[in-house]
Amino acid sequence: MSRRGPFALCLLLLGACQRTSAPAVPDAGSPVAASAPAPVAVPVPEPIPTCRAAGAAPLDAALDYLDNGKFPEALSCAAQASALEPDSAAAHSARGEALAALNRTAEAQVAYARALAIDPGHPDALLGAAHLYAVQLPSSREYDELGALYAERGLSQADVSPESLPRFALVSAMALNDLGQASEALQRAQLVLAREPQNHEAAYEKALALFELCRFAEAKSAFSGLVNDKERGAHAHYHLGLLLEREGKWKQAQTHFDKARALSPEDFPVPPTPSQEEFRAEVARAVSALPEDMRKDLSGVPVRAEELPADEDLLSGEPPLSPAILGLFRGPPLGEPCDGTETPCRSVALYRLNLARAVRSRAELREQIRVTLLHEVGHLRGEDDQELAARGLE
Repeated sequence: MSRRGPFALCLLLLGACQRTSAPAVPDAGSPVAASAPAPVAVPVPEPIPTCRAAGAAPLDAALDYLDNGKFPEALSCAAQASALEPDSAAAHSARGEALAALNRTAEAQVAYARALAIDPGHPDALLGAAHLYAVQLPSSREYDELGALYAERGLSQADVSPESLPRFALVSAMALNDLGQASEALQRAQLVLAREPQNHEAAYEKALALFELCRFAEAKSAFSGLVNDKERGAHAHYHLGLLLEREGKWKQAQTHFDKARALSPEDFPVPPTPSQEEFRAEVARAVSALPEDMRKDLSGVPVRAEELPADEDLLSGEPPLSPAILGLFRGPPLGEPCDGTETPCRSVALYRLNLARAVRSRAELREQIRVTLLHEVGHLRGEDDQELAARGLE
């Protein structure tokens, strides 16, 4: 589960393939084609004020303003510094930091890219870019991968400072958790906690990694220590609800879900949970709506509506599967022999409770069932997760 909220992944799936349609080309003989196109209003950016450096060099002034949280002033001086020294990675990095703090993220991306083009190992640019992609920008696999790459590059520097090391490790843990690389995320979170035992951000990333690795007792203990944390209490309650639900302690689980919703109603709305019968009907409709070739491949492969992933399924491989998976394909791909005694040896499971929690409406639920089913058919056909992610079926 990402710090960006429980819906980041499914919203990405539902929107990743949407593009603005190209305007229709009018017929050459039509009146529309003969007339000049209407001008498009382009907003004029607000000019940046003059740098007030008080006798200091513009870059030094920019860094002082950044340290004091005066981001408009920092941007003014960083802009002047980068104009005076266009080959200064430090100046472009400071400009990127100020732009990111002002939520001018597109400009910040360019500023950091320029700094790293000049000096690929510049520590401030690496850390700023890593945070921008892994934390600040909307969640996507591409952004998380960039964030992790920049953070790991910073960690690999021979001269990384003792102050910067835990900062790089924390951003790396965040990105790696969002990418589903929980073992690596756990290592990075522990690296932070070894130096900063009271770092609650790292403690949350550790708890999240333990949950994803199906180390449930340790995860429960870790999340219990975060329920009173102002920033992470809602997520801690939510995960405790998930853990108790897996134990069959439904009332206790609901208490934690309710607390999570009270603390953060936007992140944890009431899920549109269908009844078991309604869910089975939705799954059957999704199977019937598949293209003919996919239905043919599913011949003899039961598609089952289940409540939650079983422990034995999650722990069937290394690393374990996430407890939050929406579906699962069991067995070898088509064309490979079955090596077990189970009949049939292939099956697909879709998980009612996990799917309901990944969406905000019944319409989104139907779409997510469809996408999840396509994902599992991809596994049936021999595609791995990376290939499916590249096709927008993460």
